[in-house]
Amino acid sequence: MTADPIRGLARLPSVRRLIELALDEDLGRGDVTTAVTVGRSEARATAIMSTRAAITVAGLDVAAAVFALVDPRIQLERHAAEGDRLEAGGRLLTVRGPAAEILMAERTALNFVQRLSGVATQARRYAEAVAGTPARVVDTRKTTPGYRVLEKAAVVAGGCGNHRFDLGSGVLIKDNHIVACGGVAEAVARARRDAPHPLRIECEVTTLDELAQALAVGVEVVLLDNMTPEQVREAAARAHDRGVLVEVSGGVTLQTVRAYAEAGADLISVGALTHSAPAVDIGLDFA
Repeated sequence: MTADPIRGLARLPSVRRLIELALDEDLGRGDVTTAVTVGRSEARATAIMSTRAAITVAGLDVAAAVFALVDPRIQLERHAAEGDRLEAGGRLLTVRGPAAEILMAERTALNFVQRLSGVATQARRYAEAVAGTPARVVDTRKTTPGYRVLEKAAVVAGGCGNHRFDLGSGVLIKDNHIVACGGVAEAVARARRDAPHPLRIECEVTTLDELAQALAVGVEVVLLDNMTPEQVREAAARAHDRGVLVEVSGGVTLQTVRAYAEAGADLISVGALTHSAPAVDIGLDFA
């Protein structure tokens, strides 16, 4: 049994608010089915949370917090940890406590674990696809509103890395910044003049000509956007000759990610780690 069910990221105020919002949208008017069947009796139950497909686990701390907020009498036994790989039928949790309250918390707890384990499972596929190369797959800010810290933790549980957490995390000059400033050189010059000194300057480029401009003004990271693996190979060779880190983004899929890794990318940012990760099939069944 866990002595402190609310731990890890579930302790963060932003995550607590998200859990409370999720519970309110499901339980705001009560659980009429449980009320007219199980009622508020003293009936107790044991339920098993298990996966019906092969997954990488994420979100158990949040599920534990859901049960604790619905009723602190609910006790959990964990059978897996964040990042564990489970085959179909594998157990994640055993839940024991008042039957009515377990039923009331069930869907919200499952929603979090299914969503976050889906992200972790997706991330594992990408991490395995580039295994043996120097490249690392990282996420983006294309996250579900309100879920960013949880989804980025799930990405790490799946073996990939995190890019920026928010707009204050780094200097990343993209196409619209370049247009607004009148060109790559001017945008980078302004960033070098005014950016906080601990932050590296990264600039997005879409052509080899833009790459040359970015390298000439001393960027530390280049983001090669929507280039083919062949174009990345040439661009990466030029950038690495100048000691510049290379990130690749734009349209990278599970089928193409290794080609980009082998072309010389140091980082490959993939929005699909979060925005297109399907929820996995996990259930909670009374024993």
